[in-house]
Amino acid sequence: MNKVDRSRLFETLKERGYVYQMTNEERVREIANGAPTTVYVGIDPTADSLHIGHFFSLMMIKYFQDAGHKVVVLIGGATAMVGDPSGRTDMRKMISQEQVDHNLNEVKSIIEKFVSTTGENPATIVSNAEWFRGYDYVNFMRDVGAHFNVNKMLSNDAYARRLEEGGLTFLEMGYMLMQAYDFVYLNEKFGCNLQIGGSDQWGNMTAGTELARKMALADGKPRNLECLTCPLLTNSEGQKMGKTAKGALWVAREKTSVYDFYQYFYNIQDKDVETLLRLFTRLPLDEIKQLVESDIIDAKKRMAFEITKLVHGEEEAKAAVEMAQNLFANGGDDAPIVEIEKSEFPLGICDVIFKCNLAPSKSEARRLVQGGAITFKNEKVARFDMIVSVEDVADGALLKKGKKSFIKVKVK
Repeated sequence: MNKVDRSRLFETLKERGYVYQMTNEERVREIANGAPTTVYVGIDPTADSLHIGHFFSLMMIKYFQDAGHKVVVLIGGATAMVGDPSGRTDMRKMISQEQVDHNLNEVKSIIEKFVSTTGENPATIVSNAEWFRGYDYVNFMRDVGAHFNVNKMLSNDAYARRLEEGGLTFLEMGYMLMQAYDFVYLNEKFGCNLQIGGSDQWGNMTAGTELARKMALADGKPRNLECLTCPLLTNSEGQKMGKTAKGALWVAREKTSVYDFYQYFYNIQDKDVETLLRLFTRLPLDEIKQLVESDIIDAKKRMAFEITKLVHGEEEAKAAVEMAQNLFANGGDDAPIVEIEKSEFPLGICDVIFKCNLAPSKSEARRLVQGGAITFKNEKVARFDMIVSVEDVADGALLKKGKKSFIKVKVK
């Protein structure tokens, strides 16, 4: 365990860029810097892996654990069956109980890479299915639903956006009630008094503090709950990080290879390197600043390596670095291979770029060609209407985007 000074935990989090919204700054600081207490973060297993967006809150809660606080990670085995409407323009696709159970086990194994579940201060991992399964609907609505005002709920960004689209369902409205009750339940069972999450969850999180306040008025049991959010992970241009030409940047190597994971961070813009070093490493801030100012390339390599090590382990991170070095040294002999059916040739170069996931669309592929960013068989592609024949790739042809992204194209 990397020890963290609890007496200034809140200041440490703020300095490194984790702190965004709070229900009560003075109270949150008291909780963070005070005697050991219990905090929690929730993650819905709507997929069988986590993406980079989950890193933020897990890294933050790890600081709390290393400062001596008790940590609970809630995996939403019940809420995943409903689906969070936050940030959605349409209803989330409902997934089966079997799929949720499968996802839950996969996500649990990944979470254990970020927080310690053994040792002197182990984290507790729970599923809210444990308390929602068997909770009678009528009783839940009487216990919880009675404290929610529909007009106020509809003013929440998550619901307002869905309402504008004309498709808000009663199922989705139930999500906020469930997440709010999670907080109350964890407070009663574990003494949890602080919830951590991403800023997109602010409405759901504060619903929990409001529910606790109203229930305290009704039954006389004091429940002083607070919330702390981290900002969404965006680059210096305000764009959300974690989107690649192949889709989301996943933690599971089956979805995003370790090499692609490393390359994503190595290809990050220079001006975002310092931010990522602050958020995803424990390097001292003065050391980070010196590293970035003295040699941005070395800083970028260090950042990409450290984040890959955090997620995939040191051995895999070293292998990714070695593979990247070999690509430059051997002219791409170790590049990832993409096979295209022989029957699909001849193909336009933009089609090839798109099929190799070097661009998210053919129009973007065209833009890359026009910008001089594409090299095919060691020659810069000058025309976006260039045709690639089956003979061109018969022995394998190296397709390169910029200086760092390599694909070997072969006939299947």
